[in-house]
Amino acid sequence: MTTPAPTSGAWISGVHRLPVRVYYEDTDFTGVVYYANYLKFLERGRTDALRSAGIAHADLLKGEPPLGFAVRKISAEYLVPARIDDALTVETRVTQAKGARISFAQRVLRGGEVLLAAEVDAACIDLDGRPRRLPKAVIAAVEAAAR
Repeated sequence: MTTPAPTSGAWISGVHRLPVRVYYEDTDFTGVVYYANYLKFLERGRTDALRSAGIAHADLLKGEPPLGFAVRKISAEYLVPARIDDALTVETRVTQAKGARISFAQRVLRGGEVLLAAEVDAACIDLDGRPRRLPKAVIAAVEAAAR
């Protein structure tokens, strides 16, 4: 028997959608998602959006030079709380991929209700933490997925 791969979500009309479930570990003592855990949901959304576009972090680390991403700026507006056992969707849209920066607009939804809206800027960096230009293949992949 093979183990099914976890879902990586899907790109639909230029927006990546990733389903997530709220677990006990995501909540505070009242059963509401702890504010910092939304950042984990957003990270999963960005990672799976890139993976679904053909950009795996493991492959970037194997490149020459090895590359990764570091969040340099995030702005989040918490609108409505999520609660234990909620089924959520993390939406991720690439708004810019230029130079050493890739920018995202993200939302966390429960059904059609927006719970959180965020803007995230990430820098492409080498293993010494220095900014590096985004590889052309990364830009091409996110542009194709964003269509």
